Amino acid sequence: MSQLNFGIVGACRRGGGFKSGCDAVGVNIKAVCDINADDLDEAANRLGAQEEYIEYEEMLEKSDIDAVIIGTPMHLHTPQAILALERNIHVLSEVPAAVSVEECKSLVQSAKRSEAVYMMAENYTYIKPNVLVRELVKQGLFGQVYYAEGEYLHELKELNEKTPWRRKWQTGIDGITYGTHSLGPILQWMPDDRVVRVCCEGSGHHYRDPRGDEYAQDTSVMLCKTAKGALIKIRVDMISDRPHAMTNYQLQGTDGCYESSRNGLTDRAKIWLRSLAKEIKWLDVETLMNLDWFAEKYLPAGWRNPPKEALQAGHGGGDYFEILDFVNAIEGKAPVPIGIYEAMDMTLPGLISQQSISEGGRWIDVPDARDW
Repeated sequence: MSQLNFGIVGACRRGGGFKSGCDAVGVNIKAVCDINADDLDEAANRLGAQEEYIEYEEMLEKSDIDAVIIGTPMHLHTPQAILALERNIHVLSEVPAAVSVEECKSLVQSAKRSEAVYMMAENYTYIKPNVLVRELVKQGLFGQVYYAEGEYLHELKELNEKTPWRRKWQTGIDGITYGTHSLGPILQWMPDDRVVRVCCEGSGHHYRDPRGDEYAQDTSVMLCKTAKGALIKIRVDMISDRPHAMTNYQLQGTDGCYESSRNGLTDRAKIWLRSLAKEIKWLDVETLMNLDWFAEKYLPAGWRNPPKEALQAGHGGGDYFEILDFVNAIEGKAPVPIGIYEAMDMTLPGLISQQSISEGGRWIDVPDARDW
């Protein structure tokens, strides 16, 4: 195919963060869109775009773009994705995919009708240690996987005032409002499985915003039961005063376990695998990844010797592989890794958790979007 033309909506803020990945893969950022007219010229120059738009639908109608990257606030992801899919324009959407179950249903219906590719941009699934664990699971080194934990701890109170949508959608609703960064990698570590029911409780209200209004409950914890019987615990806290720790994970199987670094002063990611250790003792993940024999055997080819441009992309190079997967799916070279159903599997449990916490933490079934 000829070079793909991309449009980016939300280009002045989050959407602009995809530039390094687009440049590394070699797609053309043809158009940018943002309601922030004052900063749009600067964003267009920085991203190398030839066209600027204030109105999203105008960009979809007038610009000759093959795909759109949606980097706007959460509550705009679904309506903007649907508008593109209706025009058979490929969609790479920021997370989560939707903010309600009703939106999820509408998005699934649009994706099924469209000839375009839908992919959710869950970039935490592309972080190098998370990719390594996924490959080790795939090769059977963890045995039967049956328990996992994910945590996203990211204090956002000051940022709430600069981006007021967060005050409602991320820190104004009890439950797991932003859980795909935690749940997404774990679901890839449990292939062919999905969350079938959840329950959720919170820690109470301990902070108020500058207007004196209470935030949502500070920490929310969601327990998930999967179709294959595994148990997952997800904790999200974007309110409590504490250092950030956004990539906390644990995985337990019959033949191995993994604990990520928690960003402490001396903490490092560690792993135990029965096949690599005669005793049940931790192995250092960074040390293992630097061993040629280990990388050759267990890391995907792209991560063994990534191009320089990939390592300059965001999220430790993960943004490069995310855009590359999206382009390969558009060109029919590979299946889309986080398509509409995977996006629903990562998004719906958090939405159902919000119902659970409002009903005293009772267990509630999570719908399977494949049945819609």
